[in-house]
Amino acid sequence: MSDNRQYIVLGIHFGHDAGAAIVKNGQIIADVSEERFNRIKHSADYPLKSIEYCLKTAGCSISEVDEIALVGLKQYDGFENVFGHKLKLPTPPRSRKTFRLTLYGLLLPLFRLLMPKDDNKETGVKTPIYCQQFFLDRLPKITLVEHHLAHAASAYYTTNDQRKMIIATIDGAGDNYSSCLWLGQNGKITPLIKYGIESSIGWFYSNITEAIGWWHGEGEGKTMGLAPYGDFTKCRGQLDGFYPKFKNGILTEPYHFPTFWQYKLMGAIHWHSDDARRLTELVKKYGKENIAAEAQRILEEQVMAFILPWLDKEKTDILTTAGGVFLNVKLNQRIWMTDLIGTHYPYANAGDSGLAVGAALYAASENGPLAEKIHTHLYWGPEYSNREIENILKLCGINYKQSNNVSGEAARYLADNEIVAWFQGRMEAGPRALGNRSILMSPKKAENKDIINAQVKFREAFRPFCPSLIDEAKGDYLVNPRREPYMITSFDCQPNRKAEIPAVVHVDGTLRPQTVTKEENPRYWHLIAEFGKLTGTPVVLNTSFNIRGEPIVCSPYEAIKCFFSSGIDILVIGDFIIEKSRAPQR
Repeated sequence: MSDNRQYIVLGIHFGHDAGAAIVKNGQIIADVSEERFNRIKHSADYPLKSIEYCLKTAGCSISEVDEIALVGLKQYDGFENVFGHKLKLPTPPRSRKTFRLTLYGLLLPLFRLLMPKDDNKETGVKTPIYCQQFFLDRLPKITLVEHHLAHAASAYYTTNDQRKMIIATIDGAGDNYSSCLWLGQNGKITPLIKYGIESSIGWFYSNITEAIGWWHGEGEGKTMGLAPYGDFTKCRGQLDGFYPKFKNGILTEPYHFPTFWQYKLMGAIHWHSDDARRLTELVKKYGKENIAAEAQRILEEQVMAFILPWLDKEKTDILTTAGGVFLNVKLNQRIWMTDLIGTHYPYANAGDSGLAVGAALYAASENGPLAEKIHTHLYWGPEYSNREIENILKLCGINYKQSNNVSGEAARYLADNEIVAWFQGRMEAGPRALGNRSILMSPKKAENKDIINAQVKFREAFRPFCPSLIDEAKGDYLVNPRREPYMITSFDCQPNRKAEIPAVVHVDGTLRPQTVTKEENPRYWHLIAEFGKLTGTPVVLNTSFNIRGEPIVCSPYEAIKCFFSSGIDILVIGDFIIEKSRAPQR
């Protein structure tokens, strides 16, 4: 990379959790999912708004992008007669393909959205005016990054650790792979072992999720949350024959899944397997809770049987992980609690919404060294100034007050047991609200869990909530604590603290924390610290700022809509505070 010019890589992911990210001079600048703009959860639509946001945030146009990194190999192979024009892609036996195409055939065949200027009368296609911002006047490099390599890059390059480590990427499937292990060292990623769909422990868990009655690709967190309410011993072994098995790091019993089907509904992809139909009979026989518990046991045991032996083989105790399976916080806890892990880096945006940034980081790393320290936070989305927020509040005719200490005022509302929506700074990338798009409440009353589920989130009563706590207090509340800023690993709660924060302790005695530092999110840290001064507990209940079935809010308009259509008492947005008519004291 030249020292005198900027190198810009735009990462784009099409499909489930579509989105875009941009890396400039080896540093992440923006990372966002299309669902936050079009309001379709897990959107698989073309990520036009995500691309537009990334370019704007990086301060560049599409023509200034040096390289475009697209996630996936399989989906781009064999394109022919796209809008009447043939396209042939090279297919070398590598995980990364770089090539140049003519300007005429470049964008639409690859992006399926960024259209060439020429109209095609044969197909009735004419380029709309609003797509012209994406026309290219020069040819960037186009890099295809294999699905699991993008996952590996997202996890590895954000560790900022040059030591030898194992990188595990496990999900349903991507580019015909499901379970992969890589070696990361000195800025390079090397494959160790890769298994196809016959190894997909992720698809097995999703089949269970569908059999219970939830959406494959979205409801797996519900299955995990339900599992502690069940007893796997009541149906142990009944799921044999529905999943692959590993031993000593090797796939010993592959499972050949029946055909998987896709169903696209309102811009999102729903998968379905015929296995789910057979599994529903077991769910009816043994109960949802017990089947969920058995599925969770199997997931944990099989993933650990695959990963852990390779740590010994490669003589390292450092592990980083990505892929949708590692959104399972109980699995991450089981891994962390073994005596084989010295350093654990579970990537927080582990699902497909993290693919775009992984592809961009990988492509940037191939061009030259990345930044010496990749920023490790996840605040990569849009933000709004106080002027923008106030203009919207005035336009909506909303009464508000401005405060020079919103953290302190929010803490006092929480101490009074009110529900506070907290909208600050840049929106989080990934599925977790980390104190910038959050709904908050006191964790000190057990009934607050039920209040939030019933009156705000409108979701199942068993669903747990997470605590955000100041980092300085993690040893007081967590067993075997570590810095955990992303809510990606659960921990056992210290026994003497369970009664203090019952609204955020799950039925199995665990909690999924976010440890907050003053340096990383000062306004949120001060809120929690002030709540601690008022109550003696520097912990707040934190859930994402949305209601069931909707993406996390992105803009002030969406925050206002969610506020007024749910049981939230107070909205703190930028430096402004909006109160509803005061609810009865809880």
